[in-house]
Amino acid sequence: MTHPLIPQILELATPVADRLNLDVVAAVFQTNQAPPVLRIDVRNRARGTGLEDCERMSRELEAVLDVANVIAEAYVLEVSSPGLSTSLSCDRDFIAFRGFPVVVRTHEPYKGSTEWFGSLVRRDQQSVQINQKGRAIAIPVALVCQVQLQAGEAEP
Repeated sequence: MTHPLIPQILELATPVADRLNLDVVAAVFQTNQAPPVLRIDVRNRARGTGLEDCERMSRELEAVLDVANVIAEAYVLEVSSPGLSTSLSCDRDFIAFRGFPVVVRTHEPYKGSTEWFGSLVRRDQQSVQINQKGRAIAIPVALVCQVQLQAGEAEP
């Protein structure tokens, strides 16, 4: 689920965020878009996250990423507030929303489907596990591009 460059990007982004009194809460590198999109979600530690927080983080992180040359090809950097996202990304999300209805999307078909609906069981290093009407399904993490909360009941 995580792009291989994300740990290195987080190593560079976290000190930048710290200097700005921000926390990096998520990072996603979407290489299936042209140009690829690097999205960094930040949260202000002292107050609600505003546009000025995102702009400052974007300017400073862009300079750091350019110097480090982590991403060789052209890309788009998006810095935003996580808001009330329905996407699950960190370990805390996967623990807090156990049993909730989710849709798991894959970037290529797994067993003939790119969308899997069910109740979240857990995520580990190998898979995202859901319960689909009593049937356990383990979707390989390497194929997962998004896990999103669903309103209401899990779909079949």
